[in-house]
Amino acid sequence: MTISRRKMMTMATVAATGLPLLGTAIQKESKTKVLVAGGHPDDPETGCGGTMSLYRQIGHEVTALYLTGGEAGIPGTSHEDASRIRKKETEKACSILGAKPIFAGQIDGDTKVDVFWYKMILEIVRSQAPDIVFTHWPVDTHRDHRAISLLIYDAWIQMGRSFELFYFEVMSGAQTQHFPATHYVDISAVETIKREACYAHASQNPDEFYPYHEKMSKFRGMESGNVHAEAFVRQVRNKTSLS
Repeated sequence: MTISRRKMMTMATVAATGLPLLGTAIQKESKTKVLVAGGHPDDPETGCGGTMSLYRQIGHEVTALYLTGGEAGIPGTSHEDASRIRKKETEKACSILGAKPIFAGQIDGDTKVDVFWYKMILEIVRSQAPDIVFTHWPVDTHRDHRAISLLIYDAWIQMGRSFELFYFEVMSGAQTQHFPATHYVDISAVETIKREACYAHASQNPDEFYPYHEKMSKFRGMESGNVHAEAFVRQVRNKTSLS
């Protein structure tokens, strides 16, 4: 049987927009535990904020794990002061999304991927017992993004692939590279909530960074037949039968 290129593209789009990651959660009788792991304050919000909001709105538990406190994120400010400011902003952003923030304790711009931190992140992830974890795509220009991605991937292996693992994108093209989206989530109804959460990070000049992410969500929306969408890559060899 021969399948035309147009039909193949249509089939791929249908599979990608089936939203099984949300659909599975809706069907579960118990709460789904969602963990979103980012390198810095604002990474989970920009890469996954709409999806985080949707999970909370249907009654599931959402936790945001930040590898660092954003210590190097405010030029001309000490690491201690910058971390204090950015953690306060993060608490506000997570309150908007209905998520619980956790800080792993690494330092922005000086992150480590070693035996100690493999163990530390594994312990954090185990303590959360997540059903689904979202983290950075590992091909990224920022070392801190790559660090948390590798640490989470190792935890997934060490935990026997006991949770679904998905990757998100941030500043695609500028930071996230070669991102082959496999799943999309329609965030059209919650884009304004995602925007508000991102704008909670006032020290990061959201008027500059959010328009980039708005363009991304519109582009991913066009790809998936929605107004706004977030795109994800599903890690191969996950144990469940999601599409």
